[in-house]
Amino acid sequence: MQASEVPRAVAAAMSTASSLGLTVDDVIVLHDSNKLTLRLLPCDVLARVAPVAHQVARFEVELAQRLAESGCPVAALEPRVEPHVYQRDGFVVTLWTYYEPVSPREVSPADYANALERLHAGMRKLDVPTPHFTDRVEQAQQLVANRDHTPALSDADRELLGDTLRSLRRVIGERGGAEQLLHGEPHPGNVLTTKSGLLFVDLETCCRGPVEFDLAHAPEEVSEHYPGVNQDLLRECRILVLAVITTWRWDRGDQLPNGRQLGTEWLSRIRAALDRNGLDTTADRGPSRS
Repeated sequence: MQASEVPRAVAAAMSTASSLGLTVDDVIVLHDSNKLTLRLLPCDVLARVAPVAHQVARFEVELAQRLAESGCPVAALEPRVEPHVYQRDGFVVTLWTYYEPVSPREVSPADYANALERLHAGMRKLDVPTPHFTDRVEQAQQLVANRDHTPALSDADRELLGDTLRSLRRVIGERGGAEQLLHGEPHPGNVLTTKSGLLFVDLETCCRGPVEFDLAHAPEEVSEHYPGVNQDLLRECRILVLAVITTWRWDRGDQLPNGRQLGTEWLSRIRAALDRNGLDTTADRGPSRS
């Protein structure tokens, strides 16, 4: 979130919680990205705040309710208030249960895989309109193609990302495997270690696709404990996901600390992965490409 917006976002969360009868005297910023995640004290509530124009909070709240009701390992909404999306001063605020982290915080690959498998099992039972994973790939392709939005990309790196996104999107799509509702980004940053076990957060990234797309976001050891994985598809999804998040790092509006450094490192990883897996993405270029 833009630094200039943070004080207003914090104030919106505090006033929203106070108006609902929760006592708020202090705020701890837990995470600052496209939205602000706050711990409100002493009521001990987790608040997520995002600009009205850039959020899908209502979808996330409704999905979290349905998944929690079916016993899926997801973070719960704050039970002391109605499960609504609250709007204040140009922001939307949602209130969630705060989970005290437990030690040790290291997550075993087997536990990670089990929790993700349980989440996927619950998601298979839901029929909700969600984007397809290729929509995210297309957004990355548009960023790569737009030099105004990615001005620092060299021609060679722009070509690498464009070829990789286009080729792997096609290859994965042509496999025609089973698809279902996915978390979308179940990386370690979206997994909480709690007394209730592992819980997934940030459901706004949900999409449809093969489970291998979700597994591509998790540590490599996790897939060894997840049943029925198509290893070839998983390798392709890992490179595709890496290409997508690398593209985000070159967006001139990216606010991730050290984002440009990561983008440079990940370009090298993409080249190494393509060489290691013998993938020729240049073969997928159209005849009119310059």
